[in-house]
Amino acid sequence: MKIKKVVKRSGDIVDFTPERITNAIYRAAVSVGGRDRGLAEKLSEQVVSTLEEKTPENHIPTIEEIQDIVEKVLIENGHAKVAKAYILYRDERARRREIRASRACHPSTNIPWAKIWHVLNWSIEHGVSTISGLNKRILNEEFPDLVQETEIMYNQDVENAAESIRTHQDDLKLVIITGPSSSGKTTTTIKIGQRLKRMGYNLVTLNVDNYFYDLELHPKDEFGDYDFETPQALDIELINKHLVHLFEGKEVTIPYYDFKAGKQIPNHTPMQLDPGDIIMIDSLHGLYPAMTRDIPRENKFTVYLEPLLQIKDSENKYVRWTDIRLIRRMLRDASYRAYDPRRTLGHWHYVRSSELRHIIPNISKADYIINTGLPYELPIYRSRMFETFKDWVEDYRDNPIRKDAFLRASRVFELLNQVLPIDDESSVPPDSVLREFIGGSSYEY
Repeated sequence: MKIKKVVKRSGDIVDFTPERITNAIYRAAVSVGGRDRGLAEKLSEQVVSTLEEKTPENHIPTIEEIQDIVEKVLIENGHAKVAKAYILYRDERARRREIRASRACHPSTNIPWAKIWHVLNWSIEHGVSTISGLNKRILNEEFPDLVQETEIMYNQDVENAAESIRTHQDDLKLVIITGPSSSGKTTTTIKIGQRLKRMGYNLVTLNVDNYFYDLELHPKDEFGDYDFETPQALDIELINKHLVHLFEGKEVTIPYYDFKAGKQIPNHTPMQLDPGDIIMIDSLHGLYPAMTRDIPRENKFTVYLEPLLQIKDSENKYVRWTDIRLIRRMLRDASYRAYDPRRTLGHWHYVRSSELRHIIPNISKADYIINTGLPYELPIYRSRMFETFKDWVEDYRDNPIRKDAFLRASRVFELLNQVLPIDDESSVPPDSVLREFIGGSSYEY
């Protein structure tokens, strides 16, 4: 192979990996309904061949040059829909870089400002709007009090959500609990379900995880990491079809997904609703329009979750919600899935990419927003994860391929370095949303 290196947009020179081209083509194909990885590999070979023909000797091609050839090959081979998806994704990424570069300061329509002001006000009243304030409460031996205050806030939010659902009782057929990865959907779904049952609702759960495509059909990267975060990982069309049939009183046979084998078993479990039944779905992509496209708006109620933590660090910058969720997912993956936290860190770019494309833009469609951010979780993370993040910063410091992992590890390390640790977790209630990630929950997940 003639091409050995490529120049990234950052200017870093890295090894040329043809599989990245295959993955990019396959990902674009999946987004428009195609799942022929063999075809993606053949098209990738054409791209590499064209690249080698057009690249002058001693010239190191750039990512942009390679992407131009990918577009050309797709179009010339009659894959216009895939080429369009690829071009749109490329353009979207370019616009995001421009926004970051210009440091645009106009308010985002994707941020629930009213809810955030409520959370910020609570944080100020309880002395935890800054890390220094949080540390002060720990030094004053007020950590158990802070836990109790925070749990009251969260549970009241859950209660308010259930009450809001009750007001839609006449037309309601579907309740969706949604939010980005590790926002606390499982625990919150259980809690809302308990409250709705006390109100007299008969709830039926539809586990959309059973609609995952076979593992071999998922996009993956050159490290062998599969992308489960995209809504195209699920048979969205079948979910929508089954919901319509269920609400029409028909019986459907839902699939079963064997996670150990990475295989979907179709037509596995019969399901039919009784009069008055309401379906409850806990899904990462509950707001993704195609999932419930044919369900009338008045028949569904959506609750969106996000750890809307309002706390500033020593540099007067707000703690990022995505970093909170990253730590949560690391702890959960390690505790419940025997998954190395380092792999979670390496996978997080998939998580964020899908969130920014398919989840965040739909926040405004939610009927209610619950804040699952807990100020007291930071001291617990300091005790559990500080040394691990410190090691990752050193491991990834000079690795251009893992630049994303380095930047995230560095940011979280600097954050945790400012927080006083808490080793005694006994004050955290067994039904807390935090137990979903650190273990010891009274709920079965």
